[in-house]
Amino acid sequence: MKIAIAQMNSMVGAMQKNAERILELANQAHQAGARLLLTPELSLCGYPPEDLLFRQDFYAANQRALHWLEQQLPAELAVLIGHPHEIAGKRYNAATLIHSGRIQATYHKHHLPNYNVFDEERYFVAGDLPLVFEWQGTRYGVLICADIWEPAPALQALQANAQVLLVINASPYHLHKQQTRYQVLRERILETGLPVIYANMVGGQDELVFDGGSFAMNSQGELTQEFPMFEDCLGYLTLAQAQPVPAAISQHPTLEATVYQALQLGLKDYVEKNRFPSVVLGLSGGIDSALTLAIAVDALGKERVKAVMMPSEFTADISIQDAADMARLLDVEYSVLPIKPLFNGFCETLAEEFTGKAFDTTEENLQARIRGMLLMAISNKFGHLVITTGNKSETAVGYSTLYGDMAGGFALIKDVPKTLVYKLANYRNSLGQVIPPRIITRPPSAELRADQTDQDSLPAYEILDAIMEAYVEKDQGIESIIQKGFSRADVERVTRLIDRNEYKRRQAAVGVRITERGFGKDRRYPITCQLTF
Repeated sequence: MKIAIAQMNSMVGAMQKNAERILELANQAHQAGARLLLTPELSLCGYPPEDLLFRQDFYAANQRALHWLEQQLPAELAVLIGHPHEIAGKRYNAATLIHSGRIQATYHKHHLPNYNVFDEERYFVAGDLPLVFEWQGTRYGVLICADIWEPAPALQALQANAQVLLVINASPYHLHKQQTRYQVLRERILETGLPVIYANMVGGQDELVFDGGSFAMNSQGELTQEFPMFEDCLGYLTLAQAQPVPAAISQHPTLEATVYQALQLGLKDYVEKNRFPSVVLGLSGGIDSALTLAIAVDALGKERVKAVMMPSEFTADISIQDAADMARLLDVEYSVLPIKPLFNGFCETLAEEFTGKAFDTTEENLQARIRGMLLMAISNKFGHLVITTGNKSETAVGYSTLYGDMAGGFALIKDVPKTLVYKLANYRNSLGQVIPPRIITRPPSAELRADQTDQDSLPAYEILDAIMEAYVEKDQGIESIIQKGFSRADVERVTRLIDRNEYKRRQAAVGVRITERGFGKDRRYPITCQLTF
């Protein structure tokens, strides 16, 4: 039997639009000879809908869209649709089976994830009954996303005589996530002896990116087919004697290629789903803004990207030249707005107030805030979304300016450590050079005072990023990190900066999550606290 997977990009809240897309894909699948179509978890409403799930009218709209599909879908095609479901005041994460012109059955998700970016226990009640249905001579057990990460739901389906497990997912991307999925599914296959068809959502939703990569494994845990990652598509696989038939397996991209694709998709969907016509960013001649510009052009096209160089008296000539060269290579709209006159004006206004005070971070931050004001003015005048350019390493330790370089609507690389920034820049140049090599090789600098480099204020990024990963992503304590071979001074300094700068991160723009634990939905630390342990 031919099975179709709608690896689709849903829009949160747009139930009728999503339903129309499901119908379009269902008609295509039917015409191609498929007899079963899988859509992702909560495909009807988009994922995650967050506190929309508290609204009665939200469920009513979902039910209207579901019943519209019931009347419209081809009768010969069985379609499994993910949607929220309310019964007698209880809310469920559900999957409904429609064929022969009516709803045949509904499954309620058993395991509700409540960690990292997930908070489904806030919204849903867990189901406890299996759903196994027979179609075209094969018995299918239905699971939803986290259900496959625990043994019980798959075993329940086996006990209910399932021959194949169907898993619909809204599983967000982070580094090495696909390999983790393989491992988990092989554990369930070993326990049940059942093959698995895994259908995943694709697309960007605020800071989350869903990477697709839907696949099938046979009852020996062998990968038999895999769909492209980060691609909205309708794919097909074939079952013979309740086993997936080996077919095309998409080539796995490198880690850098995968991260780059995630950043592209996250930006593209944020811009387009929020109906921004274009974006603008400050191009400093440094590596962070260079990488951000390259991703923006690749995601949106050069016609929708504007770059602005805002030199000060501390900006090196090579920074001005490199920024101009990169804007030329990418053929984007480019402006140069010197900030020295504005900076001098502020300094003159504040001169009496600051009598006897030396030049310090106040004046450094003032330059960043002038740049932020200029970018926001351009945004207001032309409707561009301002893309900020700070990376995760800077975000972690507060090496950024509130209302300055943090001012903007989308922080594209906020979850990308500095060491990975360099790898991504080299990866992009391997496809065709768009970042001048000197930007990659020269020491990084904020250029807010004379002869400044990042390492004047921070440990080497290789050290900083390793400490940050241990402390932020793995929740390891100071003593444990020191035992890894880092100096006490570096560990205490970096962790202190991370703790002190939570207040800044709370005010940062949303940005793409690519690590297992990013700042924002993942890591929720108090601003006011004393860590004495």
